Amino acid sequence: MTNIFNAQELRKKIAIAQGEKASAAFKAKQAEEAEKEALLEKMRKPSGLSDDEIIERASVIVNRAVENGLTSVQVYRFPHTLCTDNGRAINQAEEGWEKTLTGVPKEIYEFWLRQLKARGYHIRYEVIDYPGGMPGDVGIILSWA
Repeated sequence: MTNIFNAQELRKKIAIAQGEKASAAFKAKQAEEAEKEALLEKMRKPSGLSDDEIIERASVIVNRAVENGLTSVQVYRFPHTLCTDNGRAINQAEEGWEKTLTGVPKEIYEFWLRQLKARGYHIRYEVIDYPGGMPGDVGIILSWA
């Protein structure tokens, strides 16, 4: 004969199941945050690539854009928190904004100065999204028009 649980036992089972779901969601969120922080930490440091390696990667991106008839392309995207002022100077287009860059975004700017500016390329850093009305990610756009 099958046993039917009383209402109190059913509520207890539901509470246990909900607790397990909440625990799993919390662990998943913690893992996601740890992964995000590891990526940010990696972006805060120079890539370690040589100019030749960067040129090789950049040429693939630029050639693909040219084949599609474009005169500019976003080459990188990073969180505003990688700027020493959280992207304020970039957002306000203030003179000296480039001094707020750190890590890979700074490395890209310095590479542009060394290798691409004299070849007629232009670079623009701009806030490209505003989650909750606040500056979010910054895009690095390379153009040749």
